[in-house]
Amino acid sequence: MKQEWDWHSIKAELHRRGMTLTRLATLNGLDPSACRVVASRTHRKAEAAIAAFLGVEPATLWPDRYPARTARILSSKYEDGVASRKSPARADMRSAA
Repeated sequence: MKQEWDWHSIKAELHRRGMTLTRLATLNGLDPSACRVVASRTHRKAEAAIAAFLGVEPATLWPDRYPARTARILSSKYEDGVASRKSPARADMRSAA
């Protein structure tokens, strides 16, 4: 059976193995609070440090955060069909006032 990981079980397992979040962060060259913020937000280096210490993949601990999303950039083949929202003509200052 696969183990279900939540923040409390991650933290408890670290403590069972004699490690604290602050010490783990400093051993990995991170800010002392880096591993603590993982509970509420994404911090890839801290997540990787915790996962490596526990001997699992980060995606196992935080399946909702992995795989990492990448920026969505449209291909240049769509460039011709997209019109700019900005008008090429100069703004009429009298109508804006």
